[in-house]
Amino acid sequence: MHNPFNRATEDVGNIVEFGHVNLRVAQQPQAIIFYTMGLGLTRDPYQRVDIENAWMNIGSSQFHLPTGRAEVLRGVVGLVMPDLDALLARLGQIAPLLSGTQFSFARHGDVVLATCPWGNRIRVHAPDKAQFGPLLLGMPYVEVDCAPGTAAGIARFYTEVLGAPGNVGENGRGVFARIPAGLFGSLVFRETARPLPAYDGHHVQISVADFSGPHGRLLARGLVTEESSQSQYRFQDIVDLDTGRVLATLEHEVRSMRHASFARPLVNRNLANYGDVYVPGWEDAAWLRPPSL
Repeated sequence: MHNPFNRATEDVGNIVEFGHVNLRVAQQPQAIIFYTMGLGLTRDPYQRVDIENAWMNIGSSQFHLPTGRAEVLRGVVGLVMPDLDALLARLGQIAPLLSGTQFSFARHGDVVLATCPWGNRIRVHAPDKAQFGPLLLGMPYVEVDCAPGTAAGIARFYTEVLGAPGNVGENGRGVFARIPAGLFGSLVFRETARPLPAYDGHHVQISVADFSGPHGRLLARGLVTEESSQSQYRFQDIVDLDTGRVLATLEHEVRSMRHASFARPLVNRNLANYGDVYVPGWEDAAWLRPPSL
């Protein structure tokens, strides 16, 4: 029988969920101003509501923002938001509150590039079915800078060690490795000739279906850095599988699908539903397009 379908396009890979990006912040008030008042993210009402940490929801993913020495991702976090005009208005309103920091923002067509008070870059896109599928609100990618000539080895590492089918591509901004992470997300490693700053400890969290297989392969290479719990471990070095040379460093908090927080529903508030225009029943923001659109 003739098969007209490319079944490989439906493969998710072993990384079944992209959970969060963890970035330490120097001051919680400034973090709240940027991530909540400016970006308009929703502070998770069920976890870490204190003055030492904040968990910020964006679709089905989060930013984790513990207090400490500020960390800066070597790259950029990509977000999708439904209303860039409203985003620009919020960012303009918080500008006086963040004077003297690295905060900035600018619009380039269907993208807003915002920089947090400590230098983290956030690239916010308008919804685009061609690029991001049905996402209206979410974190479709985290893009990490890496050294020239490393993308192919990074893609192979994720494919063979993590069971995540990485691939290598090239566009106007150069060569990159893309690793699928969940239904709508990906990790992207972008080659750059710019000098890379020292790794400062920021991390990402992923959930995997095959939990023990990658753990065994990482352990055999001496790459496991923390045995956190029955349902979680960590590693940070991504290596050339032939030579052992470190190609990139990014701590991964790896969770199983039995972890208590796996696929936990996240509250996302509808920013338009407040004050005199409040309508009961419309408090939550839709983070996926309805089927009719």
